[in-house]
Amino acid sequence: MEALREAVGRDAPVLIDQEGGRVARLRPPHWNEYPPAETFGNLAKRDFGKGAGALDLCLRLMSRDVAALGVDVMCLPVLDVPVAGAHDVIGDRAYGGDAELVAKLGRVAIETLLDVGMLPVAKHVPGHGRARADSHASLPVVDSDLSDLEQCDFVPFKALSHVPIMMTAHILYTALDPDALATFSARVIGETIRAGFGFDGLLISDDLSMNALSGTMDERARRALEAGCDIALHCNGKMPEMEALAGAAPMLAGDSARRSEKILSLRHGKTAEIPPDARARLNDMLA
Repeated sequence: MEALREAVGRDAPVLIDQEGGRVARLRPPHWNEYPPAETFGNLAKRDFGKGAGALDLCLRLMSRDVAALGVDVMCLPVLDVPVAGAHDVIGDRAYGGDAELVAKLGRVAIETLLDVGMLPVAKHVPGHGRARADSHASLPVVDSDLSDLEQCDFVPFKALSHVPIMMTAHILYTALDPDALATFSARVIGETIRAGFGFDGLLISDDLSMNALSGTMDERARRALEAGCDIALHCNGKMPEMEALAGAAPMLAGDSARRSEKILSLRHGKTAEIPPDARARLNDMLA
């Protein structure tokens, strides 16, 4: 990471998808394995204090792992609220199907990560829980009424709008904008995410190489940025796509630059203080 930051000439943030469970870029045998979010949700249903405590301890351990590599942004918590019949692309990545519980545990996750100097990324705004398709493969269309979205899907994002960073969902919500998926929709970003939720943090797109999207990579980047995303995210590592996206992405300016400077100031380099028996304690709590 030092070489990367030296190459770009600044203390650039480095993001990782390290949720625990099946979404983990760092895996055994070189790194520790951690349970998915649903595990903590199930525990919290029985005993919220125990579930929240286990989540806090787990994220401190995970943060220590990734911080040792120079990573300082973790793409969690998942604030989606899965409903019956939804595609399992979210599934156990969510804390559960109760929007209020998701919001409460999401708050624990955000506060823990910020406490250890790690930047959290709440995803996938305004909610991926009703999608009946995997946006990695095709475009999900959600036809639910606005009232249903407001009473369930939106609840965690609105409650936690103070989070430094949010990531958009590649989903078309007919009740919000029947003509454009959220990442490409100025209406969804401006009216729902910014004005409706009160979010003034850094908004990043989900991976623009996903098959829910159409058009060339530079077209996708321009559409996301013109709609109101501050940063266009690309994750598959294919150099021609990376070059096309980089060529279409301008330097951060205006509100995007302001938001970037604000959230980067939250990285304080604090080393997480974790008791030596933390791993054993976590295992006992989850047993």
